[in-house]
Amino acid sequence: MTARVPHPPIEPPGTRVRFPDPVLAPSHGVLAMGCDFTPGTLLRAYRSGIFPWPHGDEEDEGGSPLVLWFSPEPRCIFPLEQEPHWSRSLRRTLRIHPYEVTVDQDFAGVMHMCGETRKDATWIIPELERGYRELHRLGWAHSVEVWDTSTGERELVGGIYGVAVGGAFAGESMFHTRTDTSKIAFATLVTKLRAAGYVLFDVQVENPHLASLGCVEIPRREYLGRLDDALEVTPGPLL
Repeated sequence: MTARVPHPPIEPPGTRVRFPDPVLAPSHGVLAMGCDFTPGTLLRAYRSGIFPWPHGDEEDEGGSPLVLWFSPEPRCIFPLEQEPHWSRSLRRTLRIHPYEVTVDQDFAGVMHMCGETRKDATWIIPELERGYRELHRLGWAHSVEVWDTSTGERELVGGIYGVAVGGAFAGESMFHTRTDTSKIAFATLVTKLRAAGYVLFDVQVENPHLASLGCVEIPRREYLGRLDDALEVTPGPLL
């Protein structure tokens, strides 16, 4: 289990990395390349509306894992400013599910399971895991865990993790090993973000699953404007 997460988070040493202006990126969003997952670099990226995406077993010219940095057009978000409109089946699941749901109790476990259970998650490379675990230790990265306790032991069966900067939260990945447990984690995170005063929930790139949960696409310039506003917000802890 993870130690208590500090709030407010601890600012790490800065970085010499400079990212291009995300507005200049083509629609696919690729802005830069480089395998630097130090906390200072990761935070500079998220504060700029940029996120990393390692490419599995590929390597760059220097022999390091190939990591591309993205700011796609359009951007996908979950609208926190309005009451969530979950589907009838998800509302029922949220009322009667038998699971225990926690926050920041096993960040490393959630991230590991996201890599283990998703066939397309070859981008969760060891260097990435180490960087995000350090962000979590400093209080910038968070997770929601869904546990099955029916056997008398706690089994991690669903979860989601991401990075918080100011009043913006960037969801990175989620997983499930039981029906709907990733949806339970997502809905719980939405509730926690709204209660803590977050104003932007970035889910990066739309897919059918995210669309079914109510996520929508907005133009990149609008997203970057919302991010600038969100960085001025000081939310409470995710309890």
